[in-house]
Amino acid sequence: MKNKPLSILFSLILPALIFSAWHFATVAELVPTLLLPRLDAVGRTLFEQVSKGSIIKDVSISLSRIIKGYALAVAIGVSLGAVMGMSRIAEKFFSLTFTSIRQIPMMAWVPLLVIWFGIGEKSKVAVIFLASYFPILMNTISGIRRTDNGLLEVGRMYQLSRWEMFRTIYLPSALPSVFVGLKLALGISWMAVVGAEMIAASSGIGFRINDARALMQFPVVFCGMLAIAVVGVLMDAIITAASKLATPWERVR
Repeated sequence: MKNKPLSILFSLILPALIFSAWHFATVAELVPTLLLPRLDAVGRTLFEQVSKGSIIKDVSISLSRIIKGYALAVAIGVSLGAVMGMSRIAEKFFSLTFTSIRQIPMMAWVPLLVIWFGIGEKSKVAVIFLASYFPILMNTISGIRRTDNGLLEVGRMYQLSRWEMFRTIYLPSALPSVFVGLKLALGISWMAVVGAEMIAASSGIGFRINDARALMQFPVVFCGMLAIAVVGVLMDAIITAASKLATPWERVR
């Protein structure tokens, strides 16, 4: 759909149907409210939390953790991914170790990171870094490897240095793939921070959801989930907009 407003409206049809089904199922008592709270109860709880600023504070704390871990993962993942993509020696040196680490589930790292860094900010940032690092690394390597050989031959013919080859040939070619990795890593970062906050934290949206679950405050649980979804969509939109600005040539394909 080329018409932007119509495209947005079309994308809202499924969420509207889901919320309508939710409302009908709880009002008609097809599902116990203990399992699925009424939509109006969630709405009231969300309004109260926004008014008090509690949910904004929780999301802000989680976001600050994501920004720190994600920024570190971007810096190291893109840099090392470029080196591994351009150098077979570097790829062979790091590949086995990184592949082994990548197989370990993220939640398996949480107890160890808590032992190393405590239950403070450092352990949460470390979890987010580990979760988001590998999608960025792998997609950067993939993008570098897909660089057109004809362009590389031209670069060699002009005797470009390694840095000039990277800046003028490798990087523009790899950017679409890099942004795919950035988007994947951003979504995984949310899952990682919420999981870490549920296990070892005294603040953040994950802690709030887990605390509400223990107290059987299920509307609060759903408010936290909705907040994560909304912020996640906004962050994804920011990455998508940045991708379009950084790769204008992709829009004409």
